[in-house]
Amino acid sequence: MIEINHLSKHFAQHKVVDDLSFSVRPGEVLGFLGPNGAGKSTTMKMLTGFLPPSSGSVRIFGFDIQNQTQKAQRKIGYLPEGAPCYGDMRVGSFLDFIASIRGFRGAEKKRRIRQAAAQLELFDVLGQSIETLSKGFKRRVGLAQAILHDPKVLILDEPTDGLDPNQKHQVRALIQSLSHDKIVIISTHILEEVSALCSRALIIAKGRLLADDTPEGLRARSRYHQAVTLRGAQAVDQVALEDLPGVATVEADDAKGSNLCVLAQPGISIFAAVHGLLAQRGWQVQSLHVEQGRLDEVFRSLTKGELQ
Repeated sequence: MIEINHLSKHFAQHKVVDDLSFSVRPGEVLGFLGPNGAGKSTTMKMLTGFLPPSSGSVRIFGFDIQNQTQKAQRKIGYLPEGAPCYGDMRVGSFLDFIASIRGFRGAEKKRRIRQAAAQLELFDVLGQSIETLSKGFKRRVGLAQAILHDPKVLILDEPTDGLDPNQKHQVRALIQSLSHDKIVIISTHILEEVSALCSRALIIAKGRLLADDTPEGLRARSRYHQAVTLRGAQAVDQVALEDLPGVATVEADDAKGSNLCVLAQPGISIFAAVHGLLAQRGWQVQSLHVEQGRLDEVFRSLTKGELQ
């Protein structure tokens, strides 16, 4: 597993990462969330040994990243922010170079390169120089070098940045297929990524850990958890809805007031009461559904200090 204990990083008087502690086990896909400047990339660089911490420790499958750096790094595949590669190298030559650094030779090296190229669909650009590739292809080359040695730990900083929807789907499917026996840590500010990929999410701001939960658990903190949304509800009496037991308030989701969101009091399910009132009064709506909570609202509330 990965064990992070009281990890901090200071640049002069500026504290970028502030006393982070958490652990991650194989099979987990951990989403590392935070606004820009929260300390996500700095934490990633410390996990991989690229930056030394000001204090605290990181252990990768028992190896201390500072004192046993190479042994720990052999377990890691790392995609840094921006996917930096040697731009003047051809894609095939670059992957050959990375495979050689990782200690592969002969037929095994060719197999590893072929497998990584197939997983990221890079065969058409193997002879092309990296600097001529699109941003999305550069990202895929960076991910190919990260998985080439079949690491036990994948640390990915914005892995789908710059990819089109089809490429995002492909990379997400690849990450999910790789995660069964690996630890995958994904740094992102894209909340959609967390819902699509992660079994667990950490939210940090100003270098401090604010939340550690499943995506479902985070959505349950939302004021919209168990809310009932009514679409096309033009003749519905909002006051009658507000008088229902368990209802906290009713909000209009559009300027015309035809789309309503009935918010529930914490821990109360109100769908049956709302549905019963609609049937009793004969009110017509186009659609009716229960919300699981809004991750973006929880993220904003946590990072702005409005939600504990």
